[in-house]
Amino acid sequence: MIIIDRFENEKAVLETEDGTEIIMRCFLPADAEEGDVVIPGECGYTVDHNATEERRRAVSEKLRRLIEKND
Repeated sequence: MIIIDRFENEKAVLETEDGTEIIMRCFLPADAEEGDVVIPGECGYTVDHNATEERRRAVSEKLRRLIEKND
């Protein structure tokens, strides 16, 4: 899974299973956001909206359980 970690000017920092990768931001869709799951292709990357939403839901659920555990 490849996730957009952050943007630094015209570059994007991606988190991959093997570590960090830096690419030019122009290889991502204009509406790509930090935290999006992306899929590499021949002409750049596309956002995997289903995987992104699933990942965000899982993180939200973990946070909710952690908050409830500490109450």
